[in-house]
Amino acid sequence: MASKPSIPKGTRDFSPAEVAKRQYIIQIIKSNFEKFGFQPIETPSFENSETLMGKYGEEGDRLIFKILNSGDFLAKANATHLEAKDSTRLTSSISEKALRYDLTVPFARYVVQHQNEIEFPFKRYQIQPVWRADRPQKGRFREFFQCDADVVGSKSLWQEVELVQLYDSVFTALGLAGVTIKINNRKILSGIAEVIGASDKLIDFTVALDKLDKIGEDGVKKEMIEKGISEEAIIKVQPLFNFTGTITEKIEKLSVLLSSSAEGMKGVEELSFICDNVINLGLSTASLDLDVTLARGLNYYTGAIFEVAAPKTVAMGSIGGGGRYDDLTGIFGLKNMSGVGISFGLDRIYLVVEELGLFPEAVTSTSKALFINYGEKEAFYSMKAIKELRASGIKVELYPDNAKVAKQFQHADKRFIPYVVIVGEEEMNDNQYSLKDLVSGEQKTVSLEELTTILK
Repeated sequence: MASKPSIPKGTRDFSPAEVAKRQYIIQIIKSNFEKFGFQPIETPSFENSETLMGKYGEEGDRLIFKILNSGDFLAKANATHLEAKDSTRLTSSISEKALRYDLTVPFARYVVQHQNEIEFPFKRYQIQPVWRADRPQKGRFREFFQCDADVVGSKSLWQEVELVQLYDSVFTALGLAGVTIKINNRKILSGIAEVIGASDKLIDFTVALDKLDKIGEDGVKKEMIEKGISEEAIIKVQPLFNFTGTITEKIEKLSVLLSSSAEGMKGVEELSFICDNVINLGLSTASLDLDVTLARGLNYYTGAIFEVAAPKTVAMGSIGGGGRYDDLTGIFGLKNMSGVGISFGLDRIYLVVEELGLFPEAVTSTSKALFINYGEKEAFYSMKAIKELRASGIKVELYPDNAKVAKQFQHADKRFIPYVVIVGEEEMNDNQYSLKDLVSGEQKTVSLEELTTILK
């Protein structure tokens, strides 16, 4: 007996309605990317392993899906590693390619490889799937889409200002009110670690601080102590645990706290420029918040750091994020190519928009009318009208088989098609069509011109 078909964990099938909703979000993101001057590129689903490995840290590398070499992949396997069952070392001899983990590293590779063809600053967007061998959970999948926008070749902070506006523009178009765009700066985190005497513990310090909203002040302090950060240092950082006020007030507090750190004050200066200009230009829907505990992507972010929080009415993690990186292309040999970028979490945005009931009804609309099939003559007569209606941009279709009329009506009903068009001898002789509204039950005879007007 054949086994029941299934799909791998962390992947999904999408119904027509779900695809329509996803495309609705993608189209809004895409149109805003282009409105802000970003150009589309696409990169392969898989890259050479050496392109991806070593770019995401040890944990990230473990989550990369490797592709076995074509043919007899064991023929060229390292015999010693195979016999020792050393999977880590064996992988490199049996797998030369891997599915992309994100769109950022492939983009860096693209820039280096095509640097002589690109006009800098280069504003690119990319909307493609990525794969991670992660543990599936709500809002986290093994196959998912990323929607990225990056600018490389410019150190101007106006790019950060524009990216905040881009976030606001997209969420406004989606009708998603209550979104918070959190901002911080890697230089501020470095400066804080410096003034408390914990520069050598920067990663441990910031990773613990980033958990403040999850494990609370006591939990953060406990983790810091476990990581070897002194109690004296923790006392100095105490103001960060109750860091409240307006953005201006927070920047003033940081200026005092970081006055002895040149790196930290540079971060304060950059944040002040971005926040002042965003506030003065104004946002339509989203709000901006300076969050000193925000510490994402420390392996490559060097300046501003962004994270987008969903409305508080929805239990969901971040729905977007990004930041400034000064030398991402350096991993492929092209030094001093500064860039900044953001990403939209399509799958999480979908869940939020769905939960809040923000999808317009028209997004999932099906055909406006189904022509009932009474036979070849009637079908041909119907097809001539269908051709005209489609040319007018109206979605209509003919039931393909000369089946029982009741079955055809049931088909329209199950597909949520609001009208059926009936064509018999009488209608063909009079060059007319009988149109039935399946919601109200009303039926009337109309010309093709009247049919077009009603369905449009």
